[in-house]
Amino acid sequence: MDSARTPTNPTGNPELADAAPSPQDPPVIRRKDYRPFPWLVPETRLDFALGLDNTRVSATLKVERNPAFEGSRDEKRTLRLNGDGLSADQIEVDGARFGDWSMDGSDLIVQLPDEAHTVEIVTHIDPSANTALMGLYASGGMLCTQCEAEGFRRIAFFPDRPDVLSTYTVRMAGDKALFPVLLANGNKVGEGEGADGEHWAEWHDPWPKPSYLFALVAGDLVANSRPFTTRSGREVECNIWVREADLSRTDHALESLHRAMKWDEETFGREYDLDLYNIVAVSDFNMGAMENKGLNVFNTKYVLADNDTATDADFDAVEGVIAHEYFHNWSGNRVTCRDWFQLSLKEGFTVLRDQLFSQDMRGEAVKRIEDVRILRAAQFPEDAGPLAHPIRPDSYREISNFYTATVYNKGAEVIRMMRTLAGVENFRRGTDLYFDRHDGEAATCEDFISAMEDGAGLELAQFRRWYRQAGTPRVSVEQAVGDSDVTLTLRQQTPRTPGQPTKGPVPIPLRIAVHSRDSATLGEEQTIVLRLAEESFTLPKSGPAPVVSINRGFTAPVIIERDLGVDDLVFLAARDDDPFARYEAMQDLAVRHLVAAARGELDEAARAAGKAALRDAMRAILTDPELDDAMRAELMQLPSETYLFEAMASGSGKDAQLADPGAIHDEREQLKVAIGVMLKRELEGLYARVADIAFDDPAGRGGRKLKPMIAAFFAASDPERAAAMASRQFDAADNMTDRQGALSVLCGLEAEARETRLTAFYDRYKDNALVIDKWFTLQALSLHPEVIAQVRALADHPDFTLRNPNRVRSLYMAFAANPRGFHSADGAGYRMIADVILALDPINAQTAARFVSPLGKWRRIESGRAALMKSELERIADSNALSRDTREQVSRSLAR
Repeated sequence: MDSARTPTNPTGNPELADAAPSPQDPPVIRRKDYRPFPWLVPETRLDFALGLDNTRVSATLKVERNPAFEGSRDEKRTLRLNGDGLSADQIEVDGARFGDWSMDGSDLIVQLPDEAHTVEIVTHIDPSANTALMGLYASGGMLCTQCEAEGFRRIAFFPDRPDVLSTYTVRMAGDKALFPVLLANGNKVGEGEGADGEHWAEWHDPWPKPSYLFALVAGDLVANSRPFTTRSGREVECNIWVREADLSRTDHALESLHRAMKWDEETFGREYDLDLYNIVAVSDFNMGAMENKGLNVFNTKYVLADNDTATDADFDAVEGVIAHEYFHNWSGNRVTCRDWFQLSLKEGFTVLRDQLFSQDMRGEAVKRIEDVRILRAAQFPEDAGPLAHPIRPDSYREISNFYTATVYNKGAEVIRMMRTLAGVENFRRGTDLYFDRHDGEAATCEDFISAMEDGAGLELAQFRRWYRQAGTPRVSVEQAVGDSDVTLTLRQQTPRTPGQPTKGPVPIPLRIAVHSRDSATLGEEQTIVLRLAEESFTLPKSGPAPVVSINRGFTAPVIIERDLGVDDLVFLAARDDDPFARYEAMQDLAVRHLVAAARGELDEAARAAGKAALRDAMRAILTDPELDDAMRAELMQLPSETYLFEAMASGSGKDAQLADPGAIHDEREQLKVAIGVMLKRELEGLYARVADIAFDDPAGRGGRKLKPMIAAFFAASDPERAAAMASRQFDAADNMTDRQGALSVLCGLEAEARETRLTAFYDRYKDNALVIDKWFTLQALSLHPEVIAQVRALADHPDFTLRNPNRVRSLYMAFAANPRGFHSADGAGYRMIADVILALDPINAQTAARFVSPLGKWRRIESGRAALMKSELERIADSNALSRDTREQVSRSLAR
């Protein structure tokens, strides 16, 4: 499952898990307590009589004793079927009414005497009342499902856990006028007409799967269809199902699916295994997409795209998410998870696969920088906060809080390190062995590691600590220069995290090169592995004035700490032959200056020297004729305020520092002013070169990325000029990238052009929900001084609703990511997000819980704002009606 690129914070550190729960807390689930389920369910048949407000579900389960289960006689007889908001209308065992059952909370308990039975249970549900969007729910007149992680228990009583694998046969019947299209997992095996305007369809999925992969869609849909021929010559029918008005915007999604299918065959040797691959786009969806076997359900955001309504970044996101869900067919479906502690087994591995795919489609350098920027923005703060957890946690209370940047993004980085250590060919041997060994099984992270050891020839005993330990390792670098070599002394240390006060050293692969600044000679790259807490490495010099380029390509998810001179950083930013190392040097220059300035550590001379160094490095980037414009845009980006917050709030214990968001914002804006003034000529020249590049010119993509970046520097240094530039760009735009880029600049300005272009944008796209989401987001993210009042007004707009997750995220998640508004010194931003959490929680707890983590940074922020943030968390905690999703996040954010 793709979590909409906005992962939440999870649970699961043992120290806090042992704390006494409040009366509202769900029980703690611990990995060490895993036991197989007492019963196997080899076959499941589901019969749906569909209705928007009344759906009848008949679930028939063939069950047999599990020989792997070890327990008492009573435990072996007990069939526990999970439910959530269900009541059983009818229970039969082996074709007869059955009375030996009871309810344990929301679970149905059936006592079965023999080795094998057939159990049938009938329930009724109301999809129209399901605002949580988990289970079977109504969305704009259609019915659809979302079952990961525990949604199936809202449809039928079932052992709703990932290690219970079953083959599913599904029959659906409903009003043909309302539901002309009936879809489920697998292949369609029958269809026909019924009485009174009804029709039916029957589907069978021959591949055993857990209940979280079940899917059903019924509605008035049309398909963009094109077959794909596999490498073995089988023809697969590929369909993108949408509402008729959206059909013209599905070509890119279908092309992306075909590219992903071909790439997975070539790169990982994985061929698709059904005759049909369906994708359905749904406007009401909590996540980004869901990999249900043969029937993916997608948020419309990751399916619909054309040049008028989608940006270049939107096209990339569609391609990446389509690929991610397709790759799950093997890394998640054919081999699934034994339990939810193993979530990174499927998600971390599949994120790596989609990253590698996107690198091959769009170029490695820019894609790698994008991935690292996401990791640092979402996962590094998670590792440094109260909800830090390993990629394979030890415990949890609420599974829906488990879909995190740590599990997804750090999980991908950990597996990427295995690939670096093994090499591409050996890594492929390891993954082949993993798939061969565990096809059709519910596996564990340990199974994957063992396959890497045996197939790729790695020794990973120490490497397993990456799965057990939370926190981001910090690697300090000391350098001693000899006549012909450079000796690096590296020390690694991982800060304490809740429940893990001490950490052991982990193996850290680092690609490294030693350049010569004076002779401009670039050294040869090699890979070293830091395994000890402290270790020294001697490397040959390539000439005088050696400069070390380290963690090239971001080979390890660590923080490098070193006291590199400004001249060396400027050299690396201008000359390094590794694109990521060049980007990193530019970021280091800016971070060093901005954090020191925000802490008040710079006098006027030091402040001027820092800006001059950044000017020189930026000028080299702006004028480098060899640079691709897409890469140039990456190098020009200043560190985000979120990243600067993390850099400023560094250290722990007596060395801890507190972040000041107000000072960070002010210093970053001042630097933008300085760059806009000092590099005015170069910025103007670059803008003139890219301003009129045709949309279909191969160079146009980089130029479209550069234009709003250049205008943003002028928005700080010369607002009138920026307003004029952005207005011209908006008016001339023939694509959404240019139009949205221009409007993003105008939104932060106090100018008449802001209002006129916002109105024009709304009037043009008022009937397109995804584009109106952009309209809300651009205003919520703006640097306008009245952004809080503007967001309050937008919340009252007729197009705003708390019942659609995309719309909620477009306004309030964007605002929570706006440092200027969210960190308003009077606490108004914190209060706004707390109010949203309290209002949204009864409607959609899963989405509400995602808003808690920004408030959880209160311990790492200056005292005035810290008190305000904590007060809002306490106000939320005082509510007696909180969902268990939100209560867990809040209580952990407040825990000592």
